[in-house]
Amino acid sequence: MWSGRGIRARGPEVLVAGGRGLVLAVGGFTGAVVLFVLSVVSILLVPVGVGIVTTPWVLTGVRAFADRRRISAAEWCGIRIPSTYRSLPAGLSPWTRCLRMLGDPATWRDLGWLVVDMTAGFVTALLPAALLFYPLEGFALAAGLWRVFTDGTHVGWWYGFVPVSGQGSALLAGVLGAALLVTSYFLSPALLRVHFLLVRSVLASGDGELAERVRVLTETRRAAVDTSAAELRRIERDLHDGAQARLVAMGMDLGTVDALIEKDPAKARRLLAQARRSSAEALTELRDLVRGIHPPVLAERGLCDAVRALALRLPLASEVDVDMDGRAEAPVESAAYFAVSEVLTNAVKHSGAERLWVDLQHRDGMLRITVTDDGEGGARVGAGSGLTGVERRLGTFDGVLAVSSPAGGPTMVTMEIPCALS
Repeated sequence: MWSGRGIRARGPEVLVAGGRGLVLAVGGFTGAVVLFVLSVVSILLVPVGVGIVTTPWVLTGVRAFADRRRISAAEWCGIRIPSTYRSLPAGLSPWTRCLRMLGDPATWRDLGWLVVDMTAGFVTALLPAALLFYPLEGFALAAGLWRVFTDGTHVGWWYGFVPVSGQGSALLAGVLGAALLVTSYFLSPALLRVHFLLVRSVLASGDGELAERVRVLTETRRAAVDTSAAELRRIERDLHDGAQARLVAMGMDLGTVDALIEKDPAKARRLLAQARRSSAEALTELRDLVRGIHPPVLAERGLCDAVRALALRLPLASEVDVDMDGRAEAPVESAAYFAVSEVLTNAVKHSGAERLWVDLQHRDGMLRITVTDDGEGGARVGAGSGLTGVERRLGTFDGVLAVSSPAGGPTMVTMEIPCALS
């Protein structure tokens, strides 16, 4: 038996599922057709040289389109579809970049998904919308719209399998519309989930998942080792050029003071004051260095407050929304913090945005961070961008990065890291 509260709680969910299905059906079908045609034409032009330049750009668009669907799957239905594209080093020639992208199995899964998305994907996305909106036609026919199509002497319209030829058959159309609406009440959210399960079945790595997993782990391990070595070199360089140099100078000043303390007390006092200033500056530099390795606010107050502190220091208007009960492990918090810091820095430097939004939430064992700006768009992973480093940092923890940044904006960067909260 239905309760008023149950209907009110379920109703918005059904409406949202129908609306999202309609957006996916129309936008997804159009995007899939356009991108598939462009991809095929561009790949066919590779032997004549034109495709060498165009193919990487087109495939980058396909990847952005697929990443947008991954984000929708995670946000709308909680279905996680990993992004397993092979990383592309900066500075590659167009020919090498083209060959590497065509040699990536994920590229061909994307192209296969475009075919599925314009056929079975279109149907599974349209069903939630059809079940919700098609009944309106049946109600309109029953209310008198049938007179527009017939004078009651012949079949002037078909509503589903009901031939509408007069008021009686129009009422049957209304009954069928009511049945479809009841079906929508129960099935629309589930049908939308079926659409994303279909997307996952095609975009996920399938039978080669174990091999792909080994490859990803190998790459992330190599990236982690390289990052660790670079970080150690940075710390060594900062110590050598900063605090160490000041401490050496301070030691020399103290040695001179020891020699002058009886011969020239005034000069000795000046050198002592200079040594005192050098020690204070060295201490400040050491604190800054430690803060760059692990910020105190992160250690003391956790990721959420650390991100809020980051946002407060930005020259742009920003808003931070948090939905987390507890803290993740320290290495995960550190990786997430520096990833957010890099994304925010990129947004400030390159996006031309006036406002930023940061959303942190933990659901179903997944830490999800979304950074959105109202800038010019055009951000992408690769080509030496800072987002490549973010992707590698997250990959060390089995995390993924998805970027949606169409020309003209807005830009949405979504980061996910599997973790538990304490």
